[in-house]
Amino acid sequence: MTSESTRGFQWVDPSAVIREGCELGYGVVIEAGARLGPGCSVGHHAVIHAGVQLGTGCRVEDHAVLGRQPRPAPTSTVKVPKALPALVIGDETSIGSGAVVYTGTSIGDQCLIGDLAFVREQVQIGDRVIVGTHVTVENAVSIGDSVKIQTGAYITAWTTIEANCFIAPCVVTTNDNYMGRTERRFAERGGAIIRRGARVGANVTLLPNIEVGAEAFVAAGSVVSRPVPPATLVMGSPAKQRRAVPEDEFAEGQGK
Repeated sequence: MTSESTRGFQWVDPSAVIREGCELGYGVVIEAGARLGPGCSVGHHAVIHAGVQLGTGCRVEDHAVLGRQPRPAPTSTVKVPKALPALVIGDETSIGSGAVVYTGTSIGDQCLIGDLAFVREQVQIGDRVIVGTHVTVENAVSIGDSVKIQTGAYITAWTTIEANCFIAPCVVTTNDNYMGRTERRFAERGGAIIRRGARVGANVTLLPNIEVGAEAFVAAGSVVSRPVPPATLVMGSPAKQRRAVPEDEFAEGQGK
């Protein structure tokens, strides 16, 4: 940033574009090249970093931080690209109080990122997605349309969640069977693949590289160490198959 303008306890770079109907709270910081679409609302002390793009009618609550640059620890094995694209947020999406969303990520239309949620770089989030309060979404995660991720879930790096999935509170996904030991981990690490319409119950743990099939149901408290077949209910530690999921519970049959 090379220049600035002060607008009543706000700091807005002159190169930022703020369209008609936007409302800015006290202490807002908007950096160079950021763009706010018509009718956006930005709460008190929110920070919008350089280049962030907000669609029409977005709401950013107090103390949210958008477009943060990743800065891994010197000992981290995560390699961040030197140049990441700007954070892009679609129309009518809401970002909760204290939420932090990194650059290099895209979020679709009509999403909700809950209070104190944390979304890392290179994450792709579709339309109508709910990321609940205190949810952590690590780097390089893909989340499809109409997914619901409930309070306190942990979505590890390299996880894929397809459309219409339900992730209950305090679900934990993992990506490294060696927990940081041996070089072998680099070839084998990877998060879960959760196929369309699957449901994962509260306090479930998914081990690395597990595939949960389409329309599967993982019961609360399960530890999943093997692939889950499509449209199958599993439960226990380790999780075992119990029965088929009835077709009237399939996501594609809802709302008809």
